[in-house]
Amino acid sequence: MRGPNYYSRYQAIYMRLDIEDLEDRSSDKVPGIAERLEALIPSIHDHRCSVGEAGGFLQRVRNGTWAGHMVEHLAIELQNLVGFTVGYGKTVDSYETGIYHVVYRYRDEATGLAAGEAAVDIARKLYTEQEVELQPYIDHLKKVRDANALGPSTGSIVNAAKARGIPAYNLTEGTSYTQLGHGIKQRRFQATVTDASGIIGHSIADDKDWTKQILGEAGIAVPRGQTCYSWEEAEAAAEWIGWPVVTKPLSGNHGRGVTTDIASKEDLKSGYEAAVARARDDYAGVIVESYIKGEDHRMLVVGGKLIAAARRRPAHVTGDGIHTIQQLIDEENKDPRRGVGHENLLTQIVVDEQTKRMLEQAGLTVDTVLPEGEIAFLKSTANISTGGTATDLTDEVHPSVKFMMERVARLIGLDVIGIDLLCETVSVPLEEQSAGIVEVNAGPGFRMHMAPTHGKPRPVGQAIVDMLFPNVTDNGRIPITAITGTNGKTTTTRLTSHILRQAGWSVGMGCTGTVEIDNNVILRGDYSGPAAAQAVLREPTVEHAVLEVARGGIMRRGLGFDEADVGVLLNIASDHLGERDIHTLEELARCKTVVVDAVKRKSEGGFCVLNADDPLVMEHGTYWARGEIIYFTMDPENPALTEHLSELGMVLTVRNGWIVLLRGKVTVEIAQVNDVPITFEGHAPFNVQNAMAAAAAALAHGIEIDDIRAGLLTFHPTPAQMPGRTNYFEADGVKCLIDYGHNVPALKALEPLVTGLGTRRKIGVATAPGNRRDEDLKGLGAQLAHMCDAVFVYETDARGRSEGEVAKLISEGAQEAGSTGRVEVIMSEADAVGRAMEEARQGDFLLLLVDDIEGTTARLKGRSFPEQADLAKT
Repeated sequence: MRGPNYYSRYQAIYMRLDIEDLEDRSSDKVPGIAERLEALIPSIHDHRCSVGEAGGFLQRVRNGTWAGHMVEHLAIELQNLVGFTVGYGKTVDSYETGIYHVVYRYRDEATGLAAGEAAVDIARKLYTEQEVELQPYIDHLKKVRDANALGPSTGSIVNAAKARGIPAYNLTEGTSYTQLGHGIKQRRFQATVTDASGIIGHSIADDKDWTKQILGEAGIAVPRGQTCYSWEEAEAAAEWIGWPVVTKPLSGNHGRGVTTDIASKEDLKSGYEAAVARARDDYAGVIVESYIKGEDHRMLVVGGKLIAAARRRPAHVTGDGIHTIQQLIDEENKDPRRGVGHENLLTQIVVDEQTKRMLEQAGLTVDTVLPEGEIAFLKSTANISTGGTATDLTDEVHPSVKFMMERVARLIGLDVIGIDLLCETVSVPLEEQSAGIVEVNAGPGFRMHMAPTHGKPRPVGQAIVDMLFPNVTDNGRIPITAITGTNGKTTTTRLTSHILRQAGWSVGMGCTGTVEIDNNVILRGDYSGPAAAQAVLREPTVEHAVLEVARGGIMRRGLGFDEADVGVLLNIASDHLGERDIHTLEELARCKTVVVDAVKRKSEGGFCVLNADDPLVMEHGTYWARGEIIYFTMDPENPALTEHLSELGMVLTVRNGWIVLLRGKVTVEIAQVNDVPITFEGHAPFNVQNAMAAAAAALAHGIEIDDIRAGLLTFHPTPAQMPGRTNYFEADGVKCLIDYGHNVPALKALEPLVTGLGTRRKIGVATAPGNRRDEDLKGLGAQLAHMCDAVFVYETDARGRSEGEVAKLISEGAQEAGSTGRVEVIMSEADAVGRAMEEARQGDFLLLLVDDIEGTTARLKGRSFPEQADLAKT
């Protein structure tokens, strides 16, 4: 669940768990299970559970709990054991014996899922009194973590962003490509390369020869050197430069293929071959340059300012007179800060050919016992990625050195740059010592600055975020409006988007049917779930997001965003009951109220728009709403709103034919109902409600009344602006209404409009998805029979039912309701529409609840219908 959901306000793993035969064996029936659990994972003693104190969960285990509850706590603690701090979880039973809903938080999605699988396996073994070895589970989870979690540098930026309330999203699975913020306010980066990093600067940094030329011509000390493309050129260059020298790939990073302090042709040959092997292209240029005596320093410049400086020393061990060098390496690698590659703050020391060469030059081997205090260097470069260590020196940098480093960043043209400086000390001007810049790095690693081996950690991730979002109050978010309810969601979503566009904003909208960016369709399909939020919030031009939120998306994945500015709850009525363990209206209400529960608090500017005419909305929506409430009602004297108005709360209602805003004793007229096209001069009360809801959402965003009025008056029930939602037109004397309503509440809402249009006969074409309950499908048929003189039932989406079952149940419902008109089953939608068109005469009314909006509209507009008198002849 990637956002607020039915079970939690947080992102969480949801597990539907069948505990099978363990339903008959609670934990108190398993001898010693609490003691075995605590011995296996001692830290689980800290779990307080409902008891409210440490040891509370173990107390529950001793007194008797079920395996699902055990899985929840194991999944939480397994994540803690591999470095992800989580604490929230819950387990609830279902309508099926032995089936439980297990929910727990996660930090890394893949690790959270793997922890759940491991927890099930461990719980089963504990309950069935099998032996459990924890380490293999931990090792597996670490592998999953390392394969999926962000590296330290990327993670530091993401964590700093979240600390400022800026949302972060991984954009490409398996990479560090990350988006901070939403829509037009977003910034993107990969590793430590930002979207503002100049491509020319990146190319310069990637070419060491080019770098040296630019810096040397600017008067900055760089090593004397030459780029070589053969061994013979390298040999000649070393003689010309003078020993000792350094070899490195022309294009490379992380110190790979770099060999330093080369003083002989034999070592030069090894260094040359190492550089060629590490070159990142086929044109394997190798730089041979003078070796500058001094220590290796990494200077980090962000946004033109030096923010961190560290002295790096190559991987090394210090003798104790007892242990061999290999034993000292093994002991050093036990440091929990050391990991593989870039997974941790330090890197494990690997004994490779370079290590053996370094030791051989010093007359040592891995089996040598070093005297106490003697240092053996194991690598020729000081990179953290090869096992080096770092000491923070930021506060010791001389002002002239600081100026030079910031000047280098400007010359190269990078907003984030790591500068490799060889010098004796950073505390005195470089011209007073042996010094030179040997390399610059685009996308430098931050590990040495975040957690130096010695010295003060530097908040480099925060520096990146502050550069990307220089206004400290900017959280990178755009306004989000989330709209839910049983019926009317799409209309209200489209109307709200229209009003915001009329007010001059670039709007991203997701709803049933499409995702649209500033009125341009970019995706087609059912986008009333988290996929729409993802698409809209990633779009770089969007200033406002308006998102339809359906029950299915909430239950499957959560909202897809963590927080909304405005949440709209239109109504709560019977639909889709029986799916995903939502069996009652109260459970459906809790599902729908996830939207208003995810709104910013009132003190933070959040608003919740609620339908005061719906008892379930009033009961549940008012309880869960976190933002300031704006009610809408068809009854201006609604007694439930007296107190709300007395406290200067806002209410939208209809008074004397006007949609008005009430606040305290103030009344503001917004628009005449008859002038709002989607209300059909008041004959469509459900669309009057939708119009009030959209107006309320716009008010919550601070849109001016004039702009709201303009939006309401220019939004029409046409296929262009409201495809499939009360699309009304006349075709050769036959009134036609196309709508997507597929449940009883939707049809009841349409009934006043159908009746108010005043036609002779009413002919209906309808279906419903097969995932409704039998009683819901029959109820749909009964309502159709009540509204229409003839009904043609088709079937397109059986959803697990046998062919014809859905249509049969709808037909039976119509007949059982005592329909006096004809009810026919015609399985094809197109044939059912065609049959209704054959039946229709001028003066009749066609109610078409169909999926193919465009095709049906085109067929009707080109059709001629017989006069009413011709009916008797046939």
